[in-house]
Amino acid sequence: MPTTLEQNYQYSFDYPFEELFLKTEKDAIINALHFKVDNPKGVILYFHGNAGDLSRWGKITEYFVDKNYDILVIDYRTYGKSTGRLSEAAIYNDAKYCYDYLLKHYSEKEITLYGRSLGTGIASYLASNNNPKQLILETPYYSILDVAKHRFPMFPVKPLLKYRFPTHQYLPKTNCPITILHGTDDNVVPYSSGKKLSELNIEKLNFITIENGDHNNLIEFDAYHNTIESILK
Repeated sequence: MPTTLEQNYQYSFDYPFEELFLKTEKDAIINALHFKVDNPKGVILYFHGNAGDLSRWGKITEYFVDKNYDILVIDYRTYGKSTGRLSEAAIYNDAKYCYDYLLKHYSEKEITLYGRSLGTGIASYLASNNNPKQLILETPYYSILDVAKHRFPMFPVKPLLKYRFPTHQYLPKTNCPITILHGTDDNVVPYSSGKKLSELNIEKLNFITIENGDHNNLIEFDAYHNTIESILK
């Protein structure tokens, strides 16, 4: 569910940032925002959900800038000002490019990967192929197939899917600490789908249940704030 922005759109946020245009492939340019603070505790590479663009997600990620972290948040191809043909392989390629971009400016142990909803599969893929400080997943799915089966049980969804994002295959290959936050009343990605990730017998995985939390309101709960404060201290 991408929304687009004019190329001359001017972002406005409460914290200093640099707007980037990253040429990840010959025919693809990824628009990104790099928030920077004085003496940061580290940097968060943030992968957003399936709706909206950086005009919205930049505001959302300022929550972490306020905690004295640098942030790099990108728009996927066809979102906002980003261009290029969209596919699962392309998203992974762009994510790797952004991770490598950060490695030119930060040590790997300063990098936290954060995925929200759609972005959780992307962040998990990166974590399985690198060694970041930690991985944070907000409202993740076992796989896109798992969500599709739940939402459309009457259809043969597997052969119809263009995207897989098999988070459950990536997390066991991840060496860093993993924190998952999921609300029990999530009506987009079922709580049961996220909970299955906690049953993969991963030693460094901490699953946080937020009672009565929905898909887009976890930030309204003390359990969310307390968890984030603890792992980003």
